Amino acid sequence: MRAAVVDQLGRPPALTDHAKPAVLAEHVVVDVLAAPITPLDLLCATGTSYFGTPATPYVPGVQGIGTVGGRTVWFPTAAGMTAGDGSMAEKALTRQADLVFLPDDVPPIAMAALGLSAVAAHMALTWRGELKPGESVIVLGCGAVGQAAIQLARAAGAGRVVAAARSSKACERATRAGADAVIALDTDDVTELSKRFTEAAPQADLVLDPLFGRPAAAAAQALRPGGRWVNLGGSAGETCPVTSSTLRSRSLRLSGYTNNELSTQQRAEAISTVAHLAAQGALTVDHEVVPLADVADAWRRQSEGSTNGRIVLTP
Repeated sequence: MRAAVVDQLGRPPALTDHAKPAVLAEHVVVDVLAAPITPLDLLCATGTSYFGTPATPYVPGVQGIGTVGGRTVWFPTAAGMTAGDGSMAEKALTRQADLVFLPDDVPPIAMAALGLSAVAAHMALTWRGELKPGESVIVLGCGAVGQAAIQLARAAGAGRVVAAARSSKACERATRAGADAVIALDTDDVTELSKRFTEAAPQADLVLDPLFGRPAAAAAQALRPGGRWVNLGGSAGETCPVTSSTLRSRSLRLSGYTNNELSTQQRAEAISTVAHLAAQGALTVDHEVVPLADVADAWRRQSEGSTNGRIVLTP
């Protein structure tokens, strides 16, 4: 079968002929329809992730959309994290228990683009962030997680959704996603950013934070006493200059989130929620569709950020 294969860590995968996956106990072979190139895929293939150095060669792809017995499914793999191949191939192997069967009217490519990014946004908002109807939410960043979070916050009944993004293109995405206001993160001045957040979202209830760094320190200034701050990434910095007085004076609650802590049932329920909203046209993120044959160029562009959103590969 055709597959994208990482032969050397730090270099893009190449299309090649690869052995079909052998069926293992409690596993199933999926006919792949769509496989996104995610930040986790890119990180694992550098050999520098906290999962360790993957053995090469291997097929990347930690998730995908495919069919089993004629039914459309979402499926995960551990490619790049443990031994084994992933979703960027014509066929992939996954645990039977991890399959999530999707509604017939879910668009496979749009669902692949959403995937675990939308799961993270949904669970960080509702489970970890305890979002309640009518509350005010600040969403930092407008990649796939941020775009999904804006729409999911609205679907969960948020009264006001304020977004913040670092580029003009991302600000435009936030507006299209339905943010009530968009703050440009065009300065590293925390005092200036704090002023912008406070004016746009005074007494905010929740900050959803895939960025950390200075943007998060500024957004925390807009939280009401007892407000919640959920961090699920550090793309703006691994450290954050938030002061102890900010946390203490507002009795803020800071929580971390990762999809890795979800149970199989929690993840399946979240995928189902995302799928139903996607089927209704109420949830989408910007994405490109690229043939699997062009994986090397697609991988480079995704890693450089020179794409029109999340790239989804189709066999």
